[in-house]
Amino acid sequence: MSYETILPEGASTRLTSGWVYLDVRTSEEYDEGHPPGAYNIPVAFMSPAGMEPNETFLSVVQRHFPSDTRFVVGCKAGGRSARACEIMEQGGYVCLANMDGGYHGRPDGTGGIAVPGWAACGLDQCVTPEPGRTWAELSD
Repeated sequence: MSYETILPEGASTRLTSGWVYLDVRTSEEYDEGHPPGAYNIPVAFMSPAGMEPNETFLSVVQRHFPSDTRFVVGCKAGGRSARACEIMEQGGYVCLANMDGGYHGRPDGTGGIAVPGWAACGLDQCVTPEPGRTWAELSD
């Protein structure tokens, strides 16, 4: 594992210096709120049986971003984004930062939050994506 793990505040700082935020949550989660400028390529989809891998995840990332792109990868709490970093690393991406706490925060197992997420940290949020950054547009 050569990707790094950072907190939301660190992710926000990186975004101001040219890093790309890749939101790997489902489209429905992304539509509820995301960091400004985020791209949405789900690493998994919700099905009646639970979360199922998006078999086209890596190929869609590769179609839109060169392997030297600097990514902050985020999800709901940090688990799916860690998996996305592993997949992307295997696909040749070399500059990856998993955002621990994700958008909503990583639970501590007792009903509390172990690591606050992007929203709880009071960082900028939006519900309207920039053109060309939604899963519907990127998956075409």
